[in-house]
Amino acid sequence: MKFINIGFGNMVSAGRIVAIASPDSEPIKRLVRDAKEGGRVIDVSCGRRTRAVIITDSDHVILSAIQTETVTNRLASDDESVTDDESDEE
Repeated sequence: MKFINIGFGNMVSAGRIVAIASPDSEPIKRLVRDAKEGGRVIDVSCGRRTRAVIITDSDHVILSAIQTETVTNRLASDDESVTDDESDEE
């Protein structure tokens, strides 16, 4: 199981991430509002401005203070390291 740092020492399982979105659009704002009402929001922004909204396969919504591009790059570099490890085994 691979984890990605999503800021302030918080980690999320890479395999559980469904989408990473910017919090600026109205549909994402509605999604976050609905998740808050349903008790499915995990806010790891430590009081800072939310810059990335991470949606998981369990319908949880994670609010992070780091940029969406940064989370995406960390996820991509994690995927590449898995590919490199697999090629070493062959």
